[in-house]
Amino acid sequence: MSDYYSQELHGPYELLDIGDLTLEEGGTIRGCQLAVATFGTLNAAKDNVILVPTWYSGTSKIIQQMYIGLGRALDPEKYFIVVVNQIGGGLSTSPHNAPGPDGGSRFPKVRIGDDVRAQHRLLTDKFGIEKLALVVGGSMGGQQTYEWAVRYPDMVRRAAPIAGTARNTMHDLIFGETLCDTITSDPAWSNGDYRSSAEVHRGLMRHAKLWAVMGWSTEFYQHGRPAQLGFSSLDDFITNFMFGYFAPMDPNDLLCMAWKWQRGDVSRQCGGDLAAALGRIKARTFVMPVSHDMFFPPADCEREIAMVPNGELRVLNSIDGHLALFGADPAFLQQVDRNLKDLLATG
Repeated sequence: MSDYYSQELHGPYELLDIGDLTLEEGGTIRGCQLAVATFGTLNAAKDNVILVPTWYSGTSKIIQQMYIGLGRALDPEKYFIVVVNQIGGGLSTSPHNAPGPDGGSRFPKVRIGDDVRAQHRLLTDKFGIEKLALVVGGSMGGQQTYEWAVRYPDMVRRAAPIAGTARNTMHDLIFGETLCDTITSDPAWSNGDYRSSAEVHRGLMRHAKLWAVMGWSTEFYQHGRPAQLGFSSLDDFITNFMFGYFAPMDPNDLLCMAWKWQRGDVSRQCGGDLAAALGRIKARTFVMPVSHDMFFPPADCEREIAMVPNGELRVLNSIDGHLALFGADPAFLQQVDRNLKDLLATG
């Protein structure tokens, strides 16, 4: 098993068992474990909780490094911040670490709603939390944020989906399919029964290149951002940053998350009626797309925010595009903090 998914690289986090989780697609994760990182102290009223779900391939470590800190919007001196690693992300129960016969290529299909129900069980049963001051997440974390606000409207006081939509678009569905194809077309993938991630290195390299195309914007390359980040050439950037990032990850874990991402859709709660689903939201909601995001452009988010009763569009400006979430643009992080502080200041 790869030592990539370890406390040394992604800790500190705690594995909490929430019991058997029956999935929306009909499968069951037995003894489902969620990898949870907490920061700050839960107050006596248990009303200072901020929940942060993770994005595709991301873990609680990058959330901690880029978004949590004294004086930041996510300030552990003020709030009890709970970062829950999504199912399939490598730290929580995932294809590569699931025991028994349903691990690896036989891992059951998981939906965004399954993650949110698992997180709800964790917060209510393990911590006794009944109210959330804020749910905030980027990309797939944004999908989970929307799902929280629709599924548990009386529990979520404020919501901030960043660089994500409430219902995945056809464009992203096609992209997700192509993203999966980069891995499954590698003969070494062997229908998901490879012995190690290293065997699937050709597929993971194609996967990394596709992210390099869509994750960053055209302006990112036009303005020489790879060189500004310390890379001597485009090849250096692709090999040592993009491929270096994805190479140690488990392919089945990536495929599990991609399947979820493709099918993110809060309207499933209301028979496919997106307006009805978003109309259920009671949270004060700031929807924060990234100006140059090629996955979730502001126009897609603007159409959805019009259906949220107490919602506001706050566009974050960055030529880094979707992967501004990585935090390489300090001005982007400042905008996130400023908007989240505004949101947390609302009643």
